[in-house]
Amino acid sequence: MPLALDPQATRRAVIAGLGGTVITSATTGAQEGKIASMSQSVLAYVGCRTTRERNARGDGIVVYRLEDGNWKQVQLIGDLLNPSYLTFDREKRFLYTVHGDASEISAFGIHADGTLHFLNRQSCHGKNPVHLAADPSNRFIVVANHLTVENYVSNIAVLPRQPDGSLGAISDLVPLSGKIGPHRVEQPFAKPHQVGYDPRGRFIAVPDKGCDLVRLFELGTEGKLKALDGPAVARPGAGPRHIAFRPDSRFAYVANELDSTITGYRYNPETGSLTAFQRLPSTPDNFTGYNTGSEVAVSESGRFLYVSNRGDDSIGAFAINQTDGRLSPLGWVPCGGRTPRFFSLSPDEHSLYVANEDGDCITAFVVNQQSGLLTPHGVVARTGSPTCIVFSS
Repeated sequence: MPLALDPQATRRAVIAGLGGTVITSATTGAQEGKIASMSQSVLAYVGCRTTRERNARGDGIVVYRLEDGNWKQVQLIGDLLNPSYLTFDREKRFLYTVHGDASEISAFGIHADGTLHFLNRQSCHGKNPVHLAADPSNRFIVVANHLTVENYVSNIAVLPRQPDGSLGAISDLVPLSGKIGPHRVEQPFAKPHQVGYDPRGRFIAVPDKGCDLVRLFELGTEGKLKALDGPAVARPGAGPRHIAFRPDSRFAYVANELDSTITGYRYNPETGSLTAFQRLPSTPDNFTGYNTGSEVAVSESGRFLYVSNRGDDSIGAFAINQTDGRLSPLGWVPCGGRTPRFFSLSPDEHSLYVANEDGDCITAFVVNQQSGLLTPHGVVARTGSPTCIVFSS
């Protein structure tokens, strides 16, 4: 049954530049909600869009404490320009964020109580960083920049992490080029949208929406990237956006933004090669409107895959064949808001939380561990233009 939502208005943050970081504690505006299966205390960090140019209503990074599924706001880090994607270091002692539409990323330390304090900010030498990840050695942060300031050439940047968690100046910058896709608006140049490590932590997969490729890289001990030969080629106009690996490293699945499909790949963890074997729609067959694919995730069991659809505003659930990796649709549920840019499974994977960017809310779903199906639970938090959710454990 579709969820009936009436998102409350949220304070618009109009920020002309990055400026100074304002950190405040807050409990007002917290929204109640409960997922019965969540029994331990967990912290959720929510990034959002904040600028008028993005028609955004977000305020910065919001920290929530989840106890028995109740979301309680404990901190707001304001005066940030579009902290639209977040990641931890490998030990979860520090938090890093991109600044969408800008050219920098920021580092925060995490106190014992889970609250954040600002460390520093560094240039990522690119325009509109959209994704970042810590390498397995925990010495570097890898960043996907949608385009550079000059010459409209996108790139992948590497920044070293200092012992105190702060960021050093870049150690490598790899420009991307190639034959662009046929979409006249969305594919004017290479557009990396993710830097996703494989389960073994050896290779980095970079879906390139602009060139219809999934590029593979290896990061050396000195913080230098090496491109692997033979990137995986997607169907022209597909627009690869995000990739999710099955934990056993045998298969990977790419959510294609522009044609709203999922492509299944056989993955060779020794060479980093991807070989496509399946392509199917991310939307139900009765949806006939405009849609763009967004997030994709595979359960730790390797049995189920989930994908979000912006336009249909749904979450699709798929079963993964344990032998050949093929996907079979299980069904779709309304996401409970507008524009589900991102979602995340809870640490125990009993719940799935959706960041509805244009619905100004986070909605929850109970995950059936046997069937993989999702049951809507409702709104657990209301916050402006949420785009990312990461959990402390």
